[in-house]
Amino acid sequence: MENLSRIYLDNAATSFPKPESVYAAVEVYNRQLGTAVGRGTSRDSMTVQSTVDRCRKRAADLIGAESSDRIVFTFNGTDSLNLAIHGLLAPGDHVVTTVIEHNSVLRPLNELESRIGLEVTHIQADETGLIDPVEFQRAIQPNTKMFALIHASNVTGTLQPIEAVGEIAREAGITFLLDAAQSIGHTPINLDQLPVDLLACPGHKGLLGPLGTGLLYIRPGLEQQLNNVRQGGTGSESENPNQPETLPDKFESGNHNAPGLFGLEAGLKHLSEVGIDSIQSHEQQLLNQMFSGLAGLPGLKVYGPNDAEKQVGVASISVEGWEPQVLASLLDEQFQIQTRAGLHCAPGVHRAIGSFAVGGTVRFSFGPFTTADDIDAAVTALKEISGTV
Repeated sequence: MENLSRIYLDNAATSFPKPESVYAAVEVYNRQLGTAVGRGTSRDSMTVQSTVDRCRKRAADLIGAESSDRIVFTFNGTDSLNLAIHGLLAPGDHVVTTVIEHNSVLRPLNELESRIGLEVTHIQADETGLIDPVEFQRAIQPNTKMFALIHASNVTGTLQPIEAVGEIAREAGITFLLDAAQSIGHTPINLDQLPVDLLACPGHKGLLGPLGTGLLYIRPGLEQQLNNVRQGGTGSESENPNQPETLPDKFESGNHNAPGLFGLEAGLKHLSEVGIDSIQSHEQQLLNQMFSGLAGLPGLKVYGPNDAEKQVGVASISVEGWEPQVLASLLDEQFQIQTRAGLHCAPGVHRAIGSFAVGGTVRFSFGPFTTADDIDAAVTALKEISGTV
């Protein structure tokens, strides 16, 4: 049963609520269709296939991909990142990444360091969580194979200079992997104008789809270098004992999450109708409202740029004398405000911004359905907790 009284400010974990059309699409699949993707020729099977194809096309259009077959469906952002990292890197390769990455990048790289001797360089960040692209240039070695960079921090919301990093990678012939988990759906991304080779993201955050969905964009030609990490049935070339080499089948073995993709298609349609620019403007207004409301509160610190034009809708805070987990529990239990507390699977960010020693931060994260009243409630709660009301 839906909790109508709660104020949900944890959209960086997963978006909620979803558009009504998302719930309806999942219901249609589950109750009226139910057939597997690419595994039949019945009318219902064709309906399922056409919806999944439309989902792929909407995703390609959203990010300016060259064609829909450049979009590979995965099961979450972590799945997408693992495919990119494990599928491309080999013994003797060198990767340049940063300390602000999510564990979905850091842990696969650490695994390959220990397993195959991968070399990894971690670029430092300033106190707002921002990196300097010049450091990527300086870190290049003869064996550098990949740059891996998060577009927007899941802790501070800080937007990184991806154009500059991408240009450095392009000029050096290095593959640029962009983790767009916290930016896609919140800020415009046009790959026609960005030098990005691989873009990984989940479908359940800014894209407003259900959990269990994700995407990996692959630049034309790179699929020949990218190994698949899972083999099996694809519903195509069944006579071939080897994995197909064509996209997207090369990377999509096994049954798809069909109900999830139905919901994702509806979420992508909603985004196209509302417009990413409109969503970005809405979330910037909310950030400005929150920054203004929290300014000057005793013992309260806001981490990151504190500039709505330099970040997505994420605000991480700490209050002197309160452990983050205790503060988040208080917000939930007494004010019905749901946030996230701790290190947010990104410990390096907290070291950079100075919140690691206190156990991290309390993170407020916004979405298209977050309202000004929600922000007012959060500010009022924090004022009461800090003793100014």
